[in-house]
Amino acid sequence: MEEWLSDHFEDVIDALASGTVVPLLGAGANLCDRDGEQGWERGSNLPSGAELACYLADKLHYPDERSTDDLVRVSQYGQAKRGSGTLYRYLHEVFADRYEPTALHHLLATLPARIEHSRGTRRHQLIVSTNYDDALEQAFDRAGEPYDVVWYEGPRRGSPAPGGRCLHRTPDGTVHEVVRANEYVGISLEQRPVILKVHGAVDRSEPSSLNDSYVISEDHYIEYLSDTSLTDLFPVTLLETLFTSHFLFLGYRLRDWNVRVILHQIWREREHELDAWAIQRHIEAIDRVLWEKRGVHLLDISLGEYVDCLEKQMPLPAERATRGAAA
Repeated sequence: MEEWLSDHFEDVIDALASGTVVPLLGAGANLCDRDGEQGWERGSNLPSGAELACYLADKLHYPDERSTDDLVRVSQYGQAKRGSGTLYRYLHEVFADRYEPTALHHLLATLPARIEHSRGTRRHQLIVSTNYDDALEQAFDRAGEPYDVVWYEGPRRGSPAPGGRCLHRTPDGTVHEVVRANEYVGISLEQRPVILKVHGAVDRSEPSSLNDSYVISEDHYIEYLSDTSLTDLFPVTLLETLFTSHFLFLGYRLRDWNVRVILHQIWREREHELDAWAIQRHIEAIDRVLWEKRGVHLLDISLGEYVDCLEKQMPLPAERATRGAAA
C-alpha cells in the first residue's frame, strides 16, 4: 500500500475508533461493487442517479432527449405532468424491488464489531445517506447489528404542519415523530448506530408508495432547502455529532447544488475546522475545485478498492466473518 494511503487509513481508523467520523453516502455508494462494464440490473443491484433518471424518463414519456439523465429535472417533469403520486409509484417499484447490498453497506454494518475486535472498545457511527433505498438497513439486519433510522418525511396533503417532519424508527420497528428536535433525546450513539436519511426513504413494509417520502424533484428541493433548518428538524444529539465530527464522503460529487446547500448548513454551524476526506475516482477539474474550496482531502481511488483496503485494515473476528459468509 502506498504511504499516503496508509497514513490516511490510520487517520480514518483512529477517528472511527473514537466515534468522531461520519460517513456520508451519496448516489455513487450503490455502484461500489460494479466493474466498468456493468449496468443496472433490476432484481440484482441498485441504479445510479443517471440510470434512475433514464428509467423515469421512459416511464413518464419525458420529452427532452438531451437531459434524460438529469434526475432532478426528469422528476420535476413527472411531478408536474403526472402528479407526485405517479412519480412515487414508479420510485417505489424500483426501491422496493429485490437487490443486494454492496460491500460498502456490509462494511458499515460491521464497523462496531470490527472496531471492538481491533481496539477492544465498542463505538457506534452516525451514517448519513442521501439515498432512498434500504440497502444499508438490509446489511445491518444481516450482520445482526441493532440500529436506529431517522429520516425526513416531506409535507403531506391535508397536514396542518406547513413543512416536513422528522421520524425515528427504533430496532423493534416503533416509529416516533421528532416533535421538538432540540429536546429529543430518544436516540443515542452510545447505544447503537444511527442511519440518518436526509432526503427521505422507501417503506417496503407497504405494498404501495403510501408511506414513502422522496426529496427528488426541483420543487421538492426548493421546498426542502427553503423551509427546512437542520437544527429545527433533526434530533439535537445527532446534530452535535455532525457539527463535531470528521466527514468521510463516499459516492458523492459536489457538483450537485442540492448536496452543497445541506453541507453548507452543517459547516456553517461548526466552531472548528475538521479534516474531511472524499473518495472519488477520475477526479474532474470542477470536482477538485469544489472539494478543495471546502478543505476536503481528495483520494483518487475507486470506492470498491477503498472498501477492500479498509476491510483488510479492520478485519472481522473469525466467527463473525464465517457467519457473514454463510448469510
